[in-house]
Amino acid sequence: MKIPPEITYSNLEKSEAIDYLVHEKIAKLEHICNYINSCHIAIEKIHDRPRAGSPYRVRIDLTVPPSHQLVAEKNPGEDIQYEPLEAVIRETFHTMRHQLTKITQLQRASEQANRYPEAQETTAFVTKLFRENSYGFLKTLDGREIYFHHNSILHNDFNRLEIGTGVDFSLEQGEEGPRASTLKIVDKPGIRAGKSSETLIELPLDWQE
Repeated sequence: MKIPPEITYSNLEKSEAIDYLVHEKIAKLEHICNYINSCHIAIEKIHDRPRAGSPYRVRIDLTVPPSHQLVAEKNPGEDIQYEPLEAVIRETFHTMRHQLTKITQLQRASEQANRYPEAQETTAFVTKLFRENSYGFLKTLDGREIYFHHNSILHNDFNRLEIGTGVDFSLEQGEEGPRASTLKIVDKPGIRAGKSSETLIELPLDWQE
């Protein structure tokens, strides 16, 4: 955390047990997102003897780059059975943890999308082919090796593939990393298609590596 967390207590004394619980929960938030800018926690006793609900209110304010402000606040009302301070703290952090997890997942998905844009078609060629297991690997023109499965090849053209076959494909993020989808055979590297005067794929010198 760029700025040490700020914890304030109002109308109640801080105890070692409560302080330990709060710092334990802060550490779990940092485990979810290790680039939190700031964290302010306000713990307040707003009633001495409530008939129902809880006398405590807990609020957490987080800031996350680039400019996200997250807020979680709990003050159990009269329709809820009396809850001790520890329970209110846990509930508030649970709510904040859910918000923080969601925002970090969205940020990471956005980073992956920028790094491996699914909609952008990419040209590559086949470098490894395992017909008996129905998969293989492509090598893009910038040197990346990408996995593909026979189900991702258009027009059932898996059996037409050979080492060096040129393809166009879309890149998507699989469970184990980037993978090719919607493969379309273009041609062999360095060979012109039809009457085109342009070489579709210029064969890199190390394509067989």
